[in-house]
Amino acid sequence: MGISIISGVLSSLESSTSQLKIRKHSLPNKWESHTPGTSTPTISNGGESPVLPSGISDPTIPTRFLACVSRESTARKLQTTFAQLGPLGAGIEVFQSANVEAAQQADVILLCCKPQIAHVILNEEGMKEALHKKLVISILAGVTISQMTEWVTPETRLVRAMPNTPCKASPVDIREGMTVITPSLDSAPGVSTDVELEKTIILNIFSSIGRCRFLEEKHFDACTALSGSGPAFACVFLEAIADGGVMMGLPRAEALELAAQTLQGAARMVLQDGAHPAQIKDAVTTPGGCTIAGLLALEDGRVRSTIARAIQIATERASVLGQPVKK
Repeated sequence: MGISIISGVLSSLESSTSQLKIRKHSLPNKWESHTPGTSTPTISNGGESPVLPSGISDPTIPTRFLACVSRESTARKLQTTFAQLGPLGAGIEVFQSANVEAAQQADVILLCCKPQIAHVILNEEGMKEALHKKLVISILAGVTISQMTEWVTPETRLVRAMPNTPCKASPVDIREGMTVITPSLDSAPGVSTDVELEKTIILNIFSSIGRCRFLEEKHFDACTALSGSGPAFACVFLEAIADGGVMMGLPRAEALELAAQTLQGAARMVLQDGAHPAQIKDAVTTPGGCTIAGLLALEDGRVRSTIARAIQIATERASVLGQPVKK
């Protein structure tokens, strides 16, 4: 997921023809932000052409990237992967077994390890001091802010984010992720924090790779199941309807293309037109037609309740991922 996020941000930074629009006072009532394919904002010089990434001076826009891994083989693999992302990708610095050193040099830290080893990383010698007064964004499923608070200083800024895999931009530029973010916490006593600056930094990272929504942390397990695991559930349904097409004589490639484009089109109607799924369904369903016949078959198979139960079970599982193992 870390590679997906960084590839998406880099792709966004290298897009000089589009700009991210964070509409603080004009957001639609239903959705947080943004339009598909937007990118991290570039900086305007008094109406002149936007400054290219190499000339960025805005502190809310990332300009240096440090990636941390534990094994030499992984470091070599990442360097090869990043080199394929263009000039900015080639400039990514890969640190092997040097988490503290990298954290010391960073202003914003993206924590994207396995949930069960978060406490090991955050309790490395010198890590607490390295993260002091810095912004730490965790994308770990099941690891709460209250847990992480015990591993850092009171002045460290902790935020949780839950992105999903469609945020990736390599090898194909997708950037259609869905990220849920906890609202920024109040500043610790005696610590001056520009909350708006912090929010802009977070949005400049995650709105460049898809949509963003701010939600209270109590919803994160459900968000992990719905949007984090959701691509897997959606692909099961996508594969199933494509299989149905193959069963009825369609070539495999064409059946898969029809299925994927159909789901993408339906999703865009919900997101961009604001249509309720039931409206779209009813608009396609004519009396005595083939659609209602197929819908009744789905209801016979309890597809609706089965999918909803999958979200329930995944949510329950997400709630224990970052918890200590009981012996």
